[in-house]
Amino acid sequence: MTQPRQGPPELSVVVPLYNEEESLNQLAEQILAVLRPLGLDFELVLVDDGSKDNTPNLLSGLAAQVPELVAVLLRRNYGQTAAMAAGFDASSGAVIVTLDGDLQNDPADIPLLLKELNQGFDLVSGWRHQRQDGAIKRLLPSLIANRLIAQVTGVQLHDYGCSLKAYRREVVSDLNLYGELHRFLPALAFIEGARISEVKVSHHPRLYGKSKYGLDRTFRVLMDLLTVWFMKRFLTRPMHVFGFGGLAAMGLGVVIGLWLVGEKLLLGADIGDRPLLLMALLSFLTGVQLFCFGLLAELQMRTYHESQGRPIYRVRATLRGTGDAGMD
Repeated sequence: MTQPRQGPPELSVVVPLYNEEESLNQLAEQILAVLRPLGLDFELVLVDDGSKDNTPNLLSGLAAQVPELVAVLLRRNYGQTAAMAAGFDASSGAVIVTLDGDLQNDPADIPLLLKELNQGFDLVSGWRHQRQDGAIKRLLPSLIANRLIAQVTGVQLHDYGCSLKAYRREVVSDLNLYGELHRFLPALAFIEGARISEVKVSHHPRLYGKSKYGLDRTFRVLMDLLTVWFMKRFLTRPMHVFGFGGLAAMGLGVVIGLWLVGEKLLLGADIGDRPLLLMALLSFLTGVQLFCFGLLAELQMRTYHESQGRPIYRVRATLRGTGDAGMD
């Protein structure tokens, strides 16, 4: 008979699912076969993201057989980011491991991630160094995206798209996920001061169904990348970007305006139909608008942090002297 759990588990494994009826049972068996011999107190959090197949019914059957299972059934399909956020919220482990539900990630790599995490890191990301996907539709866009994301965010990882990752609970607790931001979790964690590492993991060919990802996601990823870049650079000082642009535009408008006034007064030139006059007015008005945007963004940022009690810093540890040595 399984003993009831005393306190939160040591490990939570979170897996978002969408139409995975063919792979679900095999996935659960593989994960349990890896985790149970480790001797850790763990939970398996499976999140159904509004599947249209038999996945919810299979989860109900697994819940009656697997005591470690936590099944979360969402009302509709919200996307992988929302499903992952729901899994984070439903989990309670001190360490959280995520992976895809299509059997391409190998649960046997979970101990490898945990070992690396215990070396003092806050987040360990998998690197599918021998990825089993199509070269044109998946590998080439992924290679370009990974290099672009690493360049923009400053977090040098080979494979941002790998779902197989391990996190410490405090890292996940600091993150709010929207859009397609799940792939930017290392960058978001880095903004919060997390120590990040990467390990090579296995990757298997898809056995069932077809990929849910397409080229249409590229645009959404680029938009979210701009969001992450802005958060990394200007989250607590938005006036630095809007204000600088506003002052530059206003300055340009003033300089052009003074030039035209000089021509009018000194040379008697007709400036009423000059395109430069329109440019001066537009530049000045654009600068005023950008400066106002900066002020509004500053107020919004302060409201965001103060209303939630969120500090603008993170403390890794506080060391206090014992006083045993005394003072000279």
